[in-house]
Amino acid sequence: MSSLPNRKSFRHGVHPLEHKEETEHLPLERMPFVGRYVLPLGQHIGAPCRAVVRAGEKVTRGQLIAEPGGFVSTSLHSPVTGRVVDVGPHRQGNGQLVPAIQIEADPYSSQQFRERDPVDPFAMGVDEFAASVQRAGLVGLGGAAFPSHVKYKLPEGKACERLVINGCECEPYLTCDHRVMVERPAEVVRGVSILAEKLGARGAWIGVEMNKPDGIDSLRAHLPAGSKITVAPLAVKYPQGAEKMLIKAVFNEEVPAGHLPLDIGVVVNNVATMACLTDWFDRGQPLIERALTVAGPGVDRPANLIVPIGTPIRDVLRHCGINRDTRQVVMGGPMMGMPLATLDAPVVKGTSGLLAFTDNMVNHPTEYACVRCGSCLEACGNFLNPSRLARLARAGRYEELEGAFVMDCMECGACTYTCPSSVPIVHLIRAAKLTIRQRKAKQG
Repeated sequence: MSSLPNRKSFRHGVHPLEHKEETEHLPLERMPFVGRYVLPLGQHIGAPCRAVVRAGEKVTRGQLIAEPGGFVSTSLHSPVTGRVVDVGPHRQGNGQLVPAIQIEADPYSSQQFRERDPVDPFAMGVDEFAASVQRAGLVGLGGAAFPSHVKYKLPEGKACERLVINGCECEPYLTCDHRVMVERPAEVVRGVSILAEKLGARGAWIGVEMNKPDGIDSLRAHLPAGSKITVAPLAVKYPQGAEKMLIKAVFNEEVPAGHLPLDIGVVVNNVATMACLTDWFDRGQPLIERALTVAGPGVDRPANLIVPIGTPIRDVLRHCGINRDTRQVVMGGPMMGMPLATLDAPVVKGTSGLLAFTDNMVNHPTEYACVRCGSCLEACGNFLNPSRLARLARAGRYEELEGAFVMDCMECGACTYTCPSSVPIVHLIRAAKLTIRQRKAKQG
């Protein structure tokens, strides 16, 4: 193990129990193909994509099945060779019905992806590069699922001086990014090199928390001589994977409130996204599968899996074994993840984990009055006043909320985690932000 000096980090934050020991050393394994796949058309931030196939059509693995619905939108591809059986509403993880494409896998197909010859990204112009990434269906794989090409098409007057790659994976239980760094470091490094050159960045920094020493060593071992890529070991803290927190940790610079990383010349991406970028240009494989962690006390066989997009969550859990004591399944991590309303919902591009929790872990504690202890202020990495935001949200005072920078809240849940009175602070804030957005949309 290499020496890991300079415990860089950001101010505030919390230290939840990591719970990574069950899966951090488990290599990635492929999830077996199942009979049917569900591909929602809105798997990313922005406009949903538009289906270009109909029920009854045959499709092959990697074939385009939906085109972008706008600039802030991306493509969707078939994860299997098979037949489209329906294009219509299907229930997603939050219980809502959304437009989706359902595909029945061909039981006689090998389901191998047919690779194409490599394409040289360095010979492309910036606009052509961004358009190619959009065709690949790439999104940020850290959980937000923001279409990648939007970040790569820099607005006029903006420049990327520094590229930052998020390898923190600070959410408890999740270890799939860790395994990507350990098992696919060459693809990660190549993806970073491609992106740094296309954006014109003077350097790239991969931030990795120090509880992943094998990931740090693996990436460093694959850096070419004279590389402008730096692997930056960071102290272990939540939510260090958030863009603004990561920039503070790596460079000791703050992104001003109401601004984006690009306003200080920084673009942030996830390590798994970099590996997928390499897959696209070197093999022609679009985003049709992703790595995710299946863990939690309700799982019989925790695992890090490579799962085709669209695989029903019920099938993933059946593959790993889910015990009878499970009372709740969360998509994502325990801090920012979403409790699932149905296990028939599919794995989507932003699914970083599936966590099964038992009765004793999902009981909601009794809420008491706020005691003004200030714990939530100390936890907030954005230096907001979460208890005040929660009070204003309860009172429906939305104008005051905006004046208190509620829209800068990234809903990481650190405030709720530290609250001794069990006030559901982040849930109140999230609901208030949604109301504010809806009010603005009605106003035009």
